[in-house]
Amino acid sequence: MKIHKIGHGLLVGFNIFLTIVLLLLLMSYYFELFNYIAVLSLFTPILVGLHFGFVLYWLAKRKRMALLSITALIISYLVFGSFYRFNSQNNDLKNEDELKVLTFNVWGFNKNEWIKKPGIGDKIIEFIRDEDPDILCLQEHSRIRHRQLRQYPFRTETPITGRPRATQVIFSKFPIVGNGSLELPNTVNNIIFADILVQKDTIRVYNVHLQSYKIVPNSNIITQEKQTKETFKRIAETFDMQYDQAVKLDQHRKKCKYPTLIMGDFNNTQFSNVYRTIRANMKDSFLKQGKGIGRTYELFDLPMRIDYIFADDNFKITGHKNYDVEYSDHYPIMASLRLEAYK
Repeated sequence: MKIHKIGHGLLVGFNIFLTIVLLLLLMSYYFELFNYIAVLSLFTPILVGLHFGFVLYWLAKRKRMALLSITALIISYLVFGSFYRFNSQNNDLKNEDELKVLTFNVWGFNKNEWIKKPGIGDKIIEFIRDEDPDILCLQEHSRIRHRQLRQYPFRTETPITGRPRATQVIFSKFPIVGNGSLELPNTVNNIIFADILVQKDTIRVYNVHLQSYKIVPNSNIITQEKQTKETFKRIAETFDMQYDQAVKLDQHRKKCKYPTLIMGDFNNTQFSNVYRTIRANMKDSFLKQGKGIGRTYELFDLPMRIDYIFADDNFKITGHKNYDVEYSDHYPIMASLRLEAYK
């Protein structure tokens, strides 16, 4: 009986601890709290899963403790929304009167051969040709690959400067009438934008590549204490930089007078203040038309959604698709949109 009470007490304590952690994560979504709490947002789905487990356990035991996790889950749903989307619609993205946009971190077209398979770079090109988006945003691009993408007469790339930087590019079938770059300090990452003339309207497209974690996403990293501390410290510093970059993008976007799309590799989840800052009042294509988890990356063997397509209220999102092609450390996503002015 005594052992049973001890076990019960430990479960109650663990349940309360998980609730406190979840509440701190909910606060970090709105406020820039100390970074080690924000780091834990990467594991929000696991935390939510544990609370579901506690709800089932306490209900089976007919204990009021179930109300604690039920309350925590309701609040987290109201703040984060659902990270799994049920969608029975057939979003084939084939309507000709709609704009198709695709974003993909192509990892340098595998020029460093991180993926031990031949011809990965050419397979990426073939994939793009098959999907045939109207506007294409690539992160970690190779400047010479545009020769294989001649279906796009217009493009803008990360400007060449005296310091090393990863290359972003925006390809378009429509004329680019303006472009620019948000110069992010102390990083190789970058944000570029293009003003694109689509029929009679000009739209603004941002291609985003926020600060990278600079770690190899391997579960072995978290098996040793020293490596764990170093990894968490590095991720916390990355969160800091990403937030500053997100604020800079948000300030720049607010000055834009055109209908706006933001897409790319945010290197952070939908449970973060970084995501909330960039998305603001824009629509997330996955939340509108996607289905499933929406995985675009795996960190520590956990499926995550860190690549996004956002559209402001000038657009109606009519479709979203996640691809399961292993040509990079990221997975591409595409959305179809209709500019409301066309109606």
